[in-house]
Amino acid sequence: MNTQHEFKFLQYPRKNFVRNNWSNLNGRWRFLFDDDEVYTHPSQISQWPLEIEVPFAPECPASGVGDTGFHNRCWYQRTFQYSKNSKRVLLHFGAVDYQAKVWLNSHFLGSHEGGHTPFCFDITDILSESGEQILSVCADDDPLDLTKPRGKQDWQKDPHSIWYPRTTGIWQTVWFEEVSDIHIAKIRLAPQLERWEVGCEIFVDGPCFNGLQLKIKLSCEGKTLANDTYEVVHKEVHRRIALSDPGIDDYRNELLWSPEKPTLIQVHLELWQGDTLLDSVYSYTALRSVAFSGDRFLLNGRPYYLRMVLDQGYWPETFLTPPNSEALRHDIELVKAAGFNGVRKHQKIEDPDFFYWADHLGLVVWEEMPSAYRFTHDSVERIVKEWAEVIDRDLGHPSIILWVPFNESWGVPDLAEKESHQHCVQALYHLTKTFDPTRPCIGNDGWESTATDLLGIHDYDDQPERLIKKYGSNHNIADILTRYRPGGRVLTVEGYPHGGQPIMITEFGGIAYVDKKGDSTWGYSAVQSSREFRNRYEKLMEAIHRIEIFCGFCYTQFTDTFQEANGLFRADRTPKFSLNSMARATRGAGYSRGELTSTPQPPPLPAPDTEI
Repeated sequence: MNTQHEFKFLQYPRKNFVRNNWSNLNGRWRFLFDDDEVYTHPSQISQWPLEIEVPFAPECPASGVGDTGFHNRCWYQRTFQYSKNSKRVLLHFGAVDYQAKVWLNSHFLGSHEGGHTPFCFDITDILSESGEQILSVCADDDPLDLTKPRGKQDWQKDPHSIWYPRTTGIWQTVWFEEVSDIHIAKIRLAPQLERWEVGCEIFVDGPCFNGLQLKIKLSCEGKTLANDTYEVVHKEVHRRIALSDPGIDDYRNELLWSPEKPTLIQVHLELWQGDTLLDSVYSYTALRSVAFSGDRFLLNGRPYYLRMVLDQGYWPETFLTPPNSEALRHDIELVKAAGFNGVRKHQKIEDPDFFYWADHLGLVVWEEMPSAYRFTHDSVERIVKEWAEVIDRDLGHPSIILWVPFNESWGVPDLAEKESHQHCVQALYHLTKTFDPTRPCIGNDGWESTATDLLGIHDYDDQPERLIKKYGSNHNIADILTRYRPGGRVLTVEGYPHGGQPIMITEFGGIAYVDKKGDSTWGYSAVQSSREFRNRYEKLMEAIHRIEIFCGFCYTQFTDTFQEANGLFRADRTPKFSLNSMARATRGAGYSRGELTSTPQPPPLPAPDTEI
């Protein structure tokens, strides 16, 4: 891959489905707020009072607007140059919050509802012959609507407690690409580690012709693993590609993906009609399996202790949108440097580039659906639709090891009492397992468990000795689950007793510390100095590592986020105490549970230091 091609690849917004001919439409757009919903068509707008930097939401400083008030409708418009040719043109939106309507050259293309998932239009027949194209977008996003999945976006004017400023309109990349009339529309790549196979599902769009052939090449570190050609039947190809068994000296173990050795298999797809190449797509996959067995999480069939941190995915200047792809890479590098092997993306569907870097750098990820905050017919319908789109978008990322449709009964507030709420969680759990039978799922994380593959506990007790007393090995699990109510909530709903699933503390800590006096702070407990913060963190981690019933932990949280000052790192990503000390505490300073560990082994622990 030459330097210019590699640069364009790294800029591509969807790195597990890459084509060469594409153009980015981010940058300066005309913009206006339409709070009174005066306009219904872009032709009605004669003046554009503002400009905005896409893909940053108008609430954040990086957009150039920086208006955090209540705005239920806004409009965007920009021109771009494109001369029509024999190719078809697909227009892509990464995410628009919440409902988007799109026009090209005053022709209505369509709409999309759901603030966290991508959508696409074929704009070929609407393109202007003159070469100048006018793209307009209307985004409706009622700031007071609690029935839509909104995650941490506050419904009060100013952020309060654990909720943050809103995100309105376009907040991920807008771009277009050229394709042939007949082209590859979708790929699904699924590892089947128990059979050393890669499952491939490829879907073709366009006129249905006989004689279409799909070439699939799998390679790793320059070595060809498979190079096959298949007939396309009814616009689809479904195959399992087996990697040959070399005998006792099995090189295939070197292909296994883990955070310690994130080996990826490169995939190149070509669609041919006779001697004509119609489409060429680059992707990747990995050989890895994830499961829970007994009281442990298994990665590639071996017990693997999960050391995770809760990640809200916000930045001070750009809010939900990452400043750039490198910022996402830097976050993952910091997480790993602090001793963690995974993150729980909390109440956010992250930019696709995050998962690309997690796949390539080696980090396991839990993906969690942003919550609605009312239980109605509309809220359930919206969650089901958008959650299905989330899974469809991210199914192919090996870094994702678990799905979480609900958190702390948000959106199902009467889960412990009402059967309708219980059925909702069960339905989303089973729907998730239907869409993806290869990964575990937590129906509702934190408490009030009904349907789950892992029982997650949220407990912000700041006394390590009390945590050991509550969850230590001298208690049987039934006593623990019935005796304690972290957050005042039962851990399992009546009628849905613990069925032997593994147990993990999936939120704890939340220690607030800031350097400057007068800064507004929020946390579950507080310290007054960096030294005190380090000592508190070390003692908490020491306790957690010695609680044998836990198959892992998730500490709250990675960075300070607006008024929440309970990050291990400040909002600008500087650590609050020594990274070496942080990593030693996170990893248990060599504490072993007497069980098999990951293969390959994690890097050696950093030496202890005296730096704060």
